[in-house]
Amino acid sequence: MSASAVFILDVKGKPLISRNYKGDVPMSKIEHFMPLLVQREEEGALTPLLSYGEVHFLWIKHSNLYLVATTLKNANASLVYSFLYKTVEVFCEYFKELEEESIRDNFVIVYELLDELMDFGFPQTTDSKILQEYITQQSNKLETGKSRVPPTVTNAVSWRSEGIKYKKNEVFIDVIESVNLLVNANGSVLLSEIVGTIKLKVFLSGMPELRLGLNDRVLFELTGLSGSKNKSVELEDVKFHQCVRLSRFDNDRTISFIPPDGDFELMSYRLSTQVKPLIWIESVIEKFSHSRVEIMVKGGKEYLMRAHFGLPSVEKEEVEGRPPIGVKFEIPYFTVSGIQVRYMKIIEKSGYQALPWVRYITQSGDYQLRTS
Repeated sequence: MSASAVFILDVKGKPLISRNYKGDVPMSKIEHFMPLLVQREEEGALTPLLSYGEVHFLWIKHSNLYLVATTLKNANASLVYSFLYKTVEVFCEYFKELEEESIRDNFVIVYELLDELMDFGFPQTTDSKILQEYITQQSNKLETGKSRVPPTVTNAVSWRSEGIKYKKNEVFIDVIESVNLLVNANGSVLLSEIVGTIKLKVFLSGMPELRLGLNDRVLFELTGLSGSKNKSVELEDVKFHQCVRLSRFDNDRTISFIPPDGDFELMSYRLSTQVKPLIWIESVIEKFSHSRVEIMVKGGKEYLMRAHFGLPSVEKEEVEGRPPIGVKFEIPYFTVSGIQVRYMKIIEKSGYQALPWVRYITQSGDYQLRTS
């Protein structure tokens, strides 16, 4: 069992638009959602699932909107939450920003999308590129005689249309790693983590098959390439786009897929290895009598910031916690983990030649250094 109905509410809990998929939960039950949410919030017991009798409200908040799905018992909660987040993603693809105004200005399109995204409580077509083939910003102007279901909806490869042609066939690969790091005042690393994504921008004709090879440690062990000369990376929590053939990856660690056209995220991964600080910050905070504070921040050997703050006269100093220093940075042509794209094979029946381009980027995630 999945969602019975989906509501989009404003910040006060007033329904902007709703879609009843199964009819087994009265639509009036949504009136109990906001009072229940406010009550739980005041009690400090707010949860992503709220219940009123046998009716359950599964909700998420985005900007100034609440997206709420109502269900009865035995609903697949993970499926419903995935659908709600996917709905937000689709709406953002259509309207750039998802907020109350964009819902009101695009009421007809929103309702059409809700019809296509879910059928009788179960998710259906949730790929925005496919939806944009037949639900457009001018969809109300289309002639009914010419309306048709695009082949991608019924095709085995639903994420890619047939007949795509480019004069120049290229694939751009971005390997992006974000470093999450927390360092205490003594310089000891308390928490470190690498979160990586591999994003593709595909401009390929036809229906090509791509095979991506990484310096994956498990692959190296299977093929006998492990050794001091071959640096490998042990990937954790790997998540793939739906186009990847998971059975083949499980069998021989080959990442084989027919890609969507244009931009998409092929995979994400995580590494919980110990990371040395890439950027080091030293700070000294001095308090002068009553009305002045001087803060000196030194980053490496190149940057020095000294700031003076004039404060109102204070007779008694209070002991205050010093927040950590957050650092933002981006380092091109480098990955912390050492992950590498070993090859990208592009196979298409016409036999054309295609160029793969690879770019590596390391950037700050939640990167904080505590001050003394």
